[in-house]
Amino acid sequence: MTNLGEPGQRQGGFFSRLFGKRDKTDAARGSMSKEDSLAAYVVREHRSGRSLEDILDDPYLKNRATEEQRLRLLERADVIRAVGEDTAAMAAEHVRQET
Repeated sequence: MTNLGEPGQRQGGFFSRLFGKRDKTDAARGSMSKEDSLAAYVVREHRSGRSLEDILDDPYLKNRATEEQRLRLLERADVIRAVGEDTAAMAAEHVRQET
């Protein structure tokens, strides 16, 4: 006889395993975080020729990130490498002046 778990521990059925809540580790595996996704957007748009100020004023980014989150994007090493430290500093000042 096969031991399917500890005594008293209930094994989930097929549908509960299929549609039930997943562990956080399972959900995080294979997907980008929100911040990673937004950083990739900034880098991609900048490489396509848009200015960093224009990207940070983009409704797509503003609808998905607070001012603080947009400032944090400018501190990421991958974004800094892509747009340059001077450009990031000027854009951070622009974001602060908006409010």
